[in-house]
Amino acid sequence: MKIVLALLLSAASLPALAATRQLTLHVPGMTCAACPITVKTALSRVQGVKKVLVHFRKRDVVVTYDDARTHAKALTAATADAGYPSRVKQGG
Repeated sequence: MKIVLALLLSAASLPALAATRQLTLHVPGMTCAACPITVKTALSRVQGVKKVLVHFRKRDVVVTYDDARTHAKALTAATADAGYPSRVKQGG
């Protein structure tokens, strides 16, 4: 009984381990006025993404997300699937 209670208590604390993270992606293929809209839409559809901020001139996208629900590979896959391959920017 004590083991079951301990497991239930530890499982209840798992969401507390999740954190909001911020990641900068470099998207070199964003070259026209419609590109940022497409990239932002693709990233916004990823579960766990909270905010997407596109810097068109720098060709960067800052993504705020819940790390318990998504990760960098899912974010870069979302941009690639939309036709805009991206990479995690160093230091971002």
